[in-house]
Amino acid sequence: MAVNIFTYIIIFIIGTLFGSFFTLSVYRLPIGQDIIHKHSYCPNCSHKLGVFDLIPIFSYIFLGGKCRYCGQKIRIRYLLLELLSGIVFVLFALSLNLDFNNLEQSKIIYFIFGILYIASLFIIAGIDKENISIQKEIMIFGIILEVVYMIYLYILEDFNIYRYVIYLSIMLILLIIDTANLKKKGNNNYTIWILMLSLFMINFSYEYVYILTVIYSCLSIAIVTMVKKLKNKKKPYKKDEPKEIPIGFYMCICNIAVYILTTAYITYLI
Repeated sequence: MAVNIFTYIIIFIIGTLFGSFFTLSVYRLPIGQDIIHKHSYCPNCSHKLGVFDLIPIFSYIFLGGKCRYCGQKIRIRYLLLELLSGIVFVLFALSLNLDFNNLEQSKIIYFIFGILYIASLFIIAGIDKENISIQKEIMIFGIILEVVYMIYLYILEDFNIYRYVIYLSIMLILLIIDTANLKKKGNNNYTIWILMLSLFMINFSYEYVYILTVIYSCLSIAIVTMVKKLKNKKKPYKKDEPKEIPIGFYMCICNIAVYILTTAYITYLI
């Protein structure tokens, strides 16, 4: 029991570190900055951050939500994303009923691939919410992830991979179509990327999880839209207010939730 509790604490800490990386990726990828080699810095004063400025959750609390160097307030979403990421990592581990006193190779490997899948959705969601755009680099990473997972299932698990091959082939066709569209019109087609995101979800979390994802995404969009309309009744209309809906954002958040709940259902009740 003690070993399990300690290990879940470690998983939570790893999750918060991933959350810190998510915030960095969401900020840098859309503006074409390096997310691996370039040192972390304050977006306001561009001062390089020290080790004690980069401790997830604790740095935000100890610094009072402000930059140590320029005093600029740090958006609370960074703290919330780190906290949420840690919680999601733990929930996913619990959904698989990982017993660190009796580890199973298949569960560990599935956990690793699942975490990378969830990480991809976190970054896609963050960028889409801010820019109404599905980040190409992350989707390509997702395709590579699924190819590696498919190879693992085929070689080590003797698994039927035909469905993976079919969905990945369609994703590659859509990628070619979008590349041609980019050369012709100079911008990516959001609809094509939503379709690719859908295939990415179907391939990894299966069709029934995707169907539930779409249902809950539609409900979430409807609820958020109604709440915003009720709030805007008391405010003057702003012409520059964005009207586009970050569909990918809602799909990613709902898919993560449904994916974890479905995994838990299969693990504990079937």
